[in-house]
Amino acid sequence: MMQADAELDAIGLLCPLPVLKARKRLKSMTAGQVLCVLASDPAAVVDIPHFCTQSGHTLLGVEERETAAAYFIRHA
Repeated sequence: MMQADAELDAIGLLCPLPVLKARKRLKSMTAGQVLCVLASDPAAVVDIPHFCTQSGHTLLGVEERETAAAYFIRHA
């Protein structure tokens, strides 16, 4: 299981809310910190990696959980 400095619960939120909330949370974090985004939206599998590519953050990995996927994003 990967470790994160902060966790964002976006379970039940639909596109584009998980990405918008992740962007807002990452703005308050420092470079190198890791955010775990929990998302159940099927579009998150495309949206979150695209967001990371466009914003310069690094998607470290994805873990499948019982009710959601956990996306680990390292702040650029």
